[in-house]
Amino acid sequence: MKLKFTYLLFLGLLSMIFIDEGTNEFIFITKETQFEAGKDMELQFSSNNEEKPNLYISNSYGSSIIKPTLKSGILNYKIPNAISKKTGVIYWKLLNNAAVLSGEIFIHPKLEVATMETYLGPPSIEVGGTDYAMLVVIPTDSYDNPLPDSTKVTVKHQFLENQSEDIVLMKNRISYKNIYSENKTGRILIASECLDTDSKEYTVNVMPAIPTNFTISYQQNHHYADGNQITTFSTSIIKDRYGNIVSDGTYVEFFIANASHNILKTSGTTINGIATAKMIHPDHEDYWRVKAFVEGMAESNEISLVYKKVISDFEVAFSEDNRKITVGPLKSFMNQMIPDGLEISISVYENNKELKTLYKSSYGGFATFKLNTNDLPNSTYSFKIKVAGIEKTYSKIKL
Repeated sequence: MKLKFTYLLFLGLLSMIFIDEGTNEFIFITKETQFEAGKDMELQFSSNNEEKPNLYISNSYGSSIIKPTLKSGILNYKIPNAISKKTGVIYWKLLNNAAVLSGEIFIHPKLEVATMETYLGPPSIEVGGTDYAMLVVIPTDSYDNPLPDSTKVTVKHQFLENQSEDIVLMKNRISYKNIYSENKTGRILIASECLDTDSKEYTVNVMPAIPTNFTISYQQNHHYADGNQITTFSTSIIKDRYGNIVSDGTYVEFFIANASHNILKTSGTTINGIATAKMIHPDHEDYWRVKAFVEGMAESNEISLVYKKVISDFEVAFSEDNRKITVGPLKSFMNQMIPDGLEISISVYENNKELKTLYKSSYGGFATFKLNTNDLPNSTYSFKIKVAGIEKTYSKIKL
């Protein structure tokens, strides 16, 4: 019985030893859980023993293990600067062998503006009040942290004679403002301010809307079809529906339908709202119908031009066994020699079958053709000569 009592007493003392060893406690004693970015930051725990467990911390930038310093029963864990500079939540956990001790602290940005990150786009918008550019402003502190939500940002913009200011509250760490166009073209100047810090100046160009219909006219030295002079087509001042002159460089195409139902085309771009284009006169009598388009957006009225024949007749001379054909003199509407470059063609036929067509440009009022024996052996041929839309036929010419 005495032996049994001694055994129970030994077990009781042993259990008390283990209970005392298990009562090691760590208490989180840091009162603050809200910190400003960049300030020295320590987490403190009270301890009733000499154990120095590590502290595990984690935020959106990564994780780290911190070793403590023990002083007067207080464990001090200094948060590294690389982590204390960044705003957000830091989660911590004490890596001891007893009960799990964990929590979180919050880091807020400094209430100062070091930089104003500003984004603006698009760089140009259309008049009319429906198109807009978006200004995004992100004020940041000296550690590149965006300022907290509800921070006031003043957006200022000026257009023509109007100037305005708007207060925008930051939300989700950004602030933004839509800048709408008006009915006039010009340049909008935009700036922003936060906590007495100003951004630089930004610009948005307000461009004209799509063009409206317009009129065209023409100018020429004469109305003869000499194949040499130039007709110049011009538009009226092309404007949008708000009365703004369209942008320089607006592309205008002029389509010309002639008497043969062929389509000719010339083009030009606007300068100060007016586009011009040129077309050389036809080399034969012709009738033109002209209309201009800004593709898919606007069109002009239709104008008509009549080109009179400049040559009513011409002479043809055969020489050197009929192998040399001279066409001319070719005279214009004032009996002057036709300008150089008028096209003359000769089509050669044998037994009503076309063999070939030769082309020459006039020079000094004449055009001379020499027929090679390799191309046209000695035989009897017919020739059709065409000048400025006039045709002459010479049959049974022996070479």
